[in-house]
Formats: sequence, C-alpha cells, structure tokens
Amino acid sequence: MKLHEALNIDLDDINREIENLVLRDRDVPRQSPLAQSILELARSGGKRLRPLMVIVGGRFGRRPENKRTLQLAAAAEFIHVASLIHDDIIDGAELRRGEPAVHTKTGVLSAVHIGNYMSARVIELLSKYSADKDRYVHDLSSVATAQLALGEYQQMEHAFDYDMSIDDYLEKSRNKTAVLMATCLRVGALSTESSEQVADALYTFGEVLGMSFQIQDDLLDFTQSADVLGKPAGSDLRHGQVTLPVLFALQNPALAPAIRKIGPHSGDEEIARVLKLITSSDALARAEAVSQDYLNQASEIIHRLSAHPAHADLQTLLRFFAGRDR
Repeated sequence: MKLHEALNIDLDDINREIENLVLRDRDVPRQSPLAQSILELARSGGKRLRPLMVIVGGRFGRRPENKRTLQLAAAAEFIHVASLIHDDIIDGAELRRGEPAVHTKTGVLSAVHIGNYMSARVIELLSKYSADKDRYVHDLSSVATAQLALGEYQQMEHAFDYDMSIDDYLEKSRNKTAVLMATCLRVGALSTESSEQVADALYTFGEVLGMSFQIQDDLLDFTQSADVLGKPAGSDLRHGQVTLPVLFALQNPALAPAIRKIGPHSGDEEIARVLKLITSSDALARAEAVSQDYLNQASEIIHRLSAHPAHADLQTLLRFFAGRDR
C-alpha cells in the first residue's frame, strides 16, 4: 500500500493544488517554457512526503482540515522541488528520479530562474493569505528563503571536505532536509488550530524523522543499484558529498588515505574501489545505528501524543521512514 493510501489522503487534491500555484499566476502564460517546465516537474511523480506531512499535522487541530491546509501542503512541495533543482545544479547531477534533471534540459541559467521563481511564488502566496493570527505561515517562508539556502550553501562549502565534523554534517542535514519536514507538520497542525504544545511536539517528530531520512538517503548511495537510485551508485562520493558513512569510515586509519584521495577528477575505478572499502567496513552499520536512534526518539513522541486519534498516522509515517512500508 502506498503511503498516501495508508494515510487515507487523496493525492489528486494535492496535485491539483500544486499545479494551481502555476496556472493561477497571471504573469506566467500557461504555454511558456517556465510554466511548462514546472508543470512537468509537478507531474513527474514522487511520494509527496512533505505535503502529506502537512495534512497529517492538520489532523491534530481543533478544526477539521481546510483549504488553508491544502494550500500549505502544495506550498511545501513547491519549496521542496525548487530545492531539488538547485541541488542538482550544485551536484552536477544529470538525473532526477531516473529522468534528465531540469538543468540538463533547460540549461543551468534557466533552471536557476525556474527554482528561484518557485521559491518566490510560494513566498508571494504565503504573504497574501497570512493574517496576524496566522503567523505560523511565515515559518514556511523562512524555510524557503533561509534554511534550505543555508543547507545548500553548507553542502557546497563542504564538498570534498574530509575534515568536516559529524556536528557539521548533522547541521547541514537538519537545514537541508529535516527543518522542512518538521515545519510541514507544525504548520499543518496550526492551520487547524492545534495547541502550540502539540505543534511543537510534531515539529520535533518531523525533525528527527527528517534526520533519519537523510542518513538513510546517504546510505542508499552505498547499498542500492543505479536502477533503483535513478542515478549512478556512488554519486554522492563522486560529487564530494561527505556523508555520515564516509565520516565514520574516515575514522578508520586503514581506510582514510584512500578516501582522502577522492577528488573532482577521480575515475570510476577509484570511486568503485573506495565504495567497496567503505561498504566492507563497519561505517554503514554505525550510520544505521544513528538513524535508528532518531527513529526511537520519534517513537517516544508518538507515545506522548497517544491521546490524539491522529497519532496512528504518526505510526504510519514512522513505519514508512523506518523503511518497512516503502
């Protein structure tokens, strides 16, 4: 069963609202390359994790889910997709979900403008339907303008940085991935008038899930085939992304010299050899243990929210992020 089905959420409603963000913009003709590129992205699939988290958060409020919740869900996906466009440019990635990345089809300059437009469009819309009592809406705006940009910058700053600390890695992962997921749950809850206490608990739940998710994503670079990943195995290592498994492997004096030799011009054979060295070490198991610790924290938060019927949806999310229902 797919995640949206397990959560009893109609994905078509979310998808329509995402497309409407473009189609209702009078300044962008529907047949323009800009509009068509974004619509193609919106229709390219994906699990819609972040919009689903907004909807789940909305089930913890005193009011039923409403149009505002759906608009916030669409805005969250817009923010996420814009960040992926920029990520692929920064990483030099040619594929996204097994298909050519946007910048390979439009050119880098056009792709940057598409990502910038998507971020700006969300900020514009959020500012329009944000009243004083809805200050939480600005949380999504701040993520779009600050946290994700900071995460992207940190990713560039630490390319091939084999002296990066684990704390630096965790901060980058929090900004790049976890903060948006956490904010999705929180703004969803506040859109249906949940208490601040519940919204804050949901934020923490989303944050630890996001941290686990990022570590699991980093592990896939070592454990999955190119067919499954939709990009070549070892892409993170090839593009200088020093992830948690790499940091743990660097602590092994026998492995560190070979890893440190990997640079922008390393060949496929050298990359494959280092991948094998890391995979054969205890680095993956240690990274998996950190991911599991975050999942354990998420489980504790579910227990604290067990008085809310919607806590069952948090269990569904936890199972998905743990990989049992993917």
